[in-house]
Amino acid sequence: VLADGSAPLARSGIGIAVHAGAAKPDISNADALRETLLKAKSIGYSASVSGQYFTQQLVQRLGIADQVLGKCKVVAGGVGVVVARGELELAVQQMSELLPVAGLAHITPLPPEVQIVSVFSAGVAASCPDAAMAREVIRFLSGPQAADAIRRSGLEPAR
Repeated sequence: VLADGSAPLARSGIGIAVHAGAAKPDISNADALRETLLKAKSIGYSASVSGQYFTQQLVQRLGIADQVLGKCKVVAGGVGVVVARGELELAVQQMSELLPVAGLAHITPLPPEVQIVSVFSAGVAASCPDAAMAREVIRFLSGPQAADAIRRSGLEPAR
């Protein structure tokens, strides 16, 4: 990737969701999140970075790994769909992956003190046949004109 052809485009945080009609879980701070996870009957998480963070770092940091991991299930291909069908109580996944799923409610980001954010970037490959055009596309996607579309997708503009 060319050094002068890359830029961060969007940021994505992790959220929790429940199926439509379920009560809104309290995850307003780390203590409330801990209680919500302890009370949940079942929790689904993705096989991606958000699931790895949840199982390998978050529940350990909250001191509840032994109580929570036994009622968790990794779901390939979209944990939100499984929770929307009512097969699991809570979904833990990137917000941008949860927002478009019909049948989910209360899609809420993790509290800031335990949130991690993934940054999505674009770059111009050294072998790109039209590097100038690629740079222009990246300028557009990283500029204010694309910010609303990025937000609607459940992401945050990087700048």
